[in-house]
Amino acid sequence: MKDQLEALVLQMYKSNILYSEAVREFKKHFLVTVLEENRGNQCKAARQLGMHRNTLSRTMQELKIDVRPLRGGAKRPPRSARPITLERKQAR
Repeated sequence: MKDQLEALVLQMYKSNILYSEAVREFKKHFLVTVLEENRGNQCKAARQLGMHRNTLSRTMQELKIDVRPLRGGAKRPPRSARPITLERKQAR
């Protein structure tokens, strides 16, 4: 993997890509990969990345990453459509 990274860095350098652009692209691809593995779940992805979810969310906004396509269309049903569980604590 180290050889591949060195080759990529050399290729980017020879293509006159600025350092800031290279870092931005690396961050974006790294985060998207982790988010894809977690089907867009930011809490799980942040845990795997070792960062706070708010930091991940802010970084995603900066990099213009949209998690909607990563979720695979699976949405939580509205509360009214969910089955009622009897395990909820009752208010006293």
